[in-house]
Amino acid sequence: MESVWDYPRPPRLERVDTRVTVEFGGVVIADTTRALRMLETSHPPTWYLPPDDVLDGVLVPAGQGAICEWKGAARSWTLRVGDRVAERAAWSYPNPTARYAELKDHLAFYCGPMDRCTVGGVEAAPQPGAFYGGWITPDLKGPFKGGPGTLGW
Repeated sequence: MESVWDYPRPPRLERVDTRVTVEFGGVVIADTTRALRMLETSHPPTWYLPPDDVLDGVLVPAGQGAICEWKGAARSWTLRVGDRVAERAAWSYPNPTARYAELKDHLAFYCGPMDRCTVGGVEAAPQPGAFYGGWITPDLKGPFKGGPGTLGW
């Protein structure tokens, strides 16, 4: 078990070779063994996938996203597969801060709107709340930031 309370602040970015997949609209839209994993105190990991490992043509720019004090300004993406649409379901950092330069153009997906997200073949659940994009797997121990009453942590 990993405790999210053992994760650092500022966050640590790790390259991992674990297989990470994202399914939406009955289609595997991302499949990689070259993900980056962001670890931050009280948050389940956020997974950033290389753009080359995301299906072409399923993402449409959705404008500027949030600004992170660590990573910089994010760009939001809307996901479209067939008749299914998930507004602002992914984000990336086109010009991340120097500390997180490796994140450039990698894509992170909110787990909640997806049909299925997996890490090492294990299905992930979304981080509580609508703001943060971490994925919760059975090997993680919380409590996790994001739910009601936790934004001030």
